[in-house]
Amino acid sequence: MTAIPADLPVLLRRDGVAVLLDPQPTGLPAVLHWGADPGDLTDEDLLAWRAGAGRQTAPGTLDAAWQVSLLPQETDGWAGRPGAQLIRDGVALSPRWAARVEAADDRVTVRAEAPGLRLTVELAFRPGGLLGVRHRLAVTEDATGPVEVDWLEPTLPVPSRAHLLTSFTGRWTREKAPVTGELAPGAQVRQSRRGRPGHDQPWLYALTPEQPRNRTGEVWAVHLGWPADTSYRTDHGPEFPTLLGAGELTRPGELVLAPGQEYATPTAWFAWSDRGLDGITARFHRHLRARPQHPARQRPLVLNTWEAVYFDHDPATVTRLADRAAEIGVERFVLDDGWFPARRDDTRGLGDWTVDRTVWPDGLLPLAEHVRSLGMEFGLWVEPEMINLDSDLARAHPDWLLHDPAAVPEPAGLSWRRQWVLDVARPEAYAHLLDRLSTLVGDLGIAFLKWDHNRDLVDARHGGRPGVHAQTVAVLRLMAELKARHPGLEIESCSSGGARSDLGVLEVTDRVWASDSNDAVERQDIQRWTGLLLPPELVGSHVGPPTAHSSGRTVDLSYRLATALIGSAGFEWDLTGCPPEEVGTLRRFGALYRELREVVHRGEAVHGDLRDPAWRLTGAVLPDRAVYVLATVATLADARPEPIRLPGLDPDRRYRVRVRDEIGAARWTPGSPPWIAAGEVTLPGRVLTGAGLQVPCLWPAQALVLDVEAV
Repeated sequence: MTAIPADLPVLLRRDGVAVLLDPQPTGLPAVLHWGADPGDLTDEDLLAWRAGAGRQTAPGTLDAAWQVSLLPQETDGWAGRPGAQLIRDGVALSPRWAARVEAADDRVTVRAEAPGLRLTVELAFRPGGLLGVRHRLAVTEDATGPVEVDWLEPTLPVPSRAHLLTSFTGRWTREKAPVTGELAPGAQVRQSRRGRPGHDQPWLYALTPEQPRNRTGEVWAVHLGWPADTSYRTDHGPEFPTLLGAGELTRPGELVLAPGQEYATPTAWFAWSDRGLDGITARFHRHLRARPQHPARQRPLVLNTWEAVYFDHDPATVTRLADRAAEIGVERFVLDDGWFPARRDDTRGLGDWTVDRTVWPDGLLPLAEHVRSLGMEFGLWVEPEMINLDSDLARAHPDWLLHDPAAVPEPAGLSWRRQWVLDVARPEAYAHLLDRLSTLVGDLGIAFLKWDHNRDLVDARHGGRPGVHAQTVAVLRLMAELKARHPGLEIESCSSGGARSDLGVLEVTDRVWASDSNDAVERQDIQRWTGLLLPPELVGSHVGPPTAHSSGRTVDLSYRLATALIGSAGFEWDLTGCPPEEVGTLRRFGALYRELREVVHRGEAVHGDLRDPAWRLTGAVLPDRAVYVLATVATLADARPEPIRLPGLDPDRRYRVRVRDEIGAARWTPGSPPWIAAGEVTLPGRVLTGAGLQVPCLWPAQALVLDVEAV
């Protein structure tokens, strides 16, 4: 890396985004700009930009921090929430940093020192223009004592015109529900304190000048890549720039650094777009798809046994289900909860990761070999971080729990589904899990683990201190070590559905389970907003039974299949009871998924801006082909619906559009445009993206799958 002169601003650029840093004579660099790339600039341009963006000159006439630094604090005149709160001997520290800036290509490193402390700030652009910001704080060997880190949060400034804040909330089976409102004045923090991000996690903080739209408008956003407790923050005041940021939430006494120790924050991922929410999506998807560990082979069609058999593990029934799965083209068969000792319900057995020989007298190897003989991979459900008190492991090691011992005995303690949490940061517990899981994977030839996490970490205690941070670090290390021992093993992150689906857990996993709801109507929005950050190949999307067990809603098979198509598709349904005509439809769906997944899993994700809130339009676009699913979630407002514009197509090319109805025809009110009856239409891209196509008035919970090819 190259050292930057202290008097010259630094312009960091990639893929249409730029950050301008202004090194200071004392303290950390100020951030003058984060947003649109201004293009190539000379040193004279950079100096002129600094002069044009600044508000005061030395020695300064105001106390307020007109320009905010990479780690704002009170010693800068910053009146908002400090970027860090560090404590020594019960007193908050106010470091006065001496910094130097180093730059190389698309990254900048700031190295700063203060008495007893060393700070490194890393800013690095990823493919697609996604900016990762991370702090590393070390207590030096010559420090006078330990330092407690209350918080250490990456932040960036945003123009004050971005006055609307969008974040997310939700609950079990209704994850990722967006909420937009006016940005509140002052310093505001929203936190998750569940030991996992949770179903109601903020997920993303996005600031916009206007109501956010899919295809137009500016957006500044941040997502924290950390699968545990988080703090999302904004600062909005009359004297300083609006600030946006996120960091790990730790509890008092949880993160104490002795001399010689270091703490690295999770990466905060910052994204700017001038193409609406789809522009934010493009940056996240390009980054994730460019990672070395991103799944390279096509995503298999999956059958998971949970909603097919629940805890009723009869080997003959499960074998018949595997046979039917292979018949319709399933490529990965996953045996869910219920295979280990005493697991006839959800109150017993967690922690005993051996096969229940009373249910599976010959073990699971015959099933695994039968599955592979049918041409499918074999997968298995586990929940390694959890434990039931009614288990051999809990009886042998009651001290391995991540709880205050006084709170554990039921009914006095706060169990969740009668399950507790295993202290994975305890070396003996970690070694036990690694051994048991590695043995299972090796002995059974497991290709895929569905790794569940079905409760919050209430009052987690490790070694007498709050334990969420240590637990999370240990779990991520466990997943990584298990995959290193078994190359090719894939892991899905499930947490009562989508309660742990961030970019942090995806560093060591290959897929997330978006929700425990397989209600296709609910799934339309759950998958759309999960897909705001995660590309569809990383998001499990399964076809459930006709009546969803989570909502009681009954919808047509064609709608359930169309909804699952825009994801990493599969089934969660007892297919052995399907009549022959349904089996034929499922075979056709398997063939359609294999045909279109190259487009869905490689194409640019796009969404339509439609007037009627009952419509949902989700697409994936490659240069020569695109797939769109047009779906309704309620009754349409108009008998003659608005024309549907197909975003993302090249206006200068011609495209053939056809409805793929081999998975079942959608139903609509009388009357449909001629092209529907003809089966296809060919038009220029500028017509399809501009004027759009007239479509029928679909009934509620109906969908059209549109296959678009360049001609």
